[in-house]
Amino acid sequence: MSMDELRGLLNRHARPDMTTPIDGVLVSRVGRSEPPETSMSGTVLAVIAQGEKRLALGDRVYDYRAGQYLVASVDLPVTGHFVGATREEPALGFGLVLRPEAVAEVLLSAGAGDVPREPGGAVSGLAVSDVSAELLDAVVRLLRLIERPRDRAVLAPLVIKEILWLVASGPQGGAVRQLGLADSGLSHVARAVRWIREHYAQPFRVEEVARLSGMSVSAFHRNFQAVTAMSPIQFQKQIRLQEARLMLATSPGDIAGVGHRVGYDSPSQFSREYRRQFGTPPSQDATLRPASRAVAALP
Repeated sequence: MSMDELRGLLNRHARPDMTTPIDGVLVSRVGRSEPPETSMSGTVLAVIAQGEKRLALGDRVYDYRAGQYLVASVDLPVTGHFVGATREEPALGFGLVLRPEAVAEVLLSAGAGDVPREPGGAVSGLAVSDVSAELLDAVVRLLRLIERPRDRAVLAPLVIKEILWLVASGPQGGAVRQLGLADSGLSHVARAVRWIREHYAQPFRVEEVARLSGMSVSAFHRNFQAVTAMSPIQFQKQIRLQEARLMLATSPGDIAGVGHRVGYDSPSQFSREYRRQFGTPPSQDATLRPASRAVAALP
């Protein structure tokens, strides 16, 4: 019964921008299947109530469907699409933004003996598991509060803490727990990811980014690959090309300028790598992708 109620709540409260009156809670309804799109995952717990989605991160592929959830513990460049979504049977999903400080608070509330031991190194930034009955029940109770404004301010934070604990102590809890631990391998990689995203247009030395993230070069390479499924240079290229695609949506006539702004000195290299990533050269892609085409969706 809870899954049926979850679908009803998601259908009722879905908005184009996915927002709800509860901070950090997202509701997604996608009524069509599009070709795979590249975007940033955000740090989020995503529960699918109807439909199926396929995500690619580097050379890793993740399929998750109704009754499963995905944890994205680092903001990563992913390529994904919903499979078989239609207006009559849309893909429906619940999302909860994963904030490191909120996870840390939950872990501090638990007794030391109740928190599972951490794995030795960083874990993958994406993970999929089945939704437990307890997690499903908590998600439904949280969404019910959308319709109860009087109770929302008091009860929503409590249910969110419950959801965070259920996920942090569940099968994919390692990724969530590392998100809330300042000295975990995943947190060090997340620091590097943020730096590369902020400085994507400039060249960098891997040794310098490793130092900024607080790791030796060998540990940095190993942990970065474990979390992101790619090297730091490959990650930077993904960010550059995503940013270029966004810029071209509003400036389709300035292909050389866009390539330069995202860090490419060679227009031919920019066009070549853009085509390899998106399947079409920027001159054609820019005319086919108006800015209004983007549809908000969970990873």
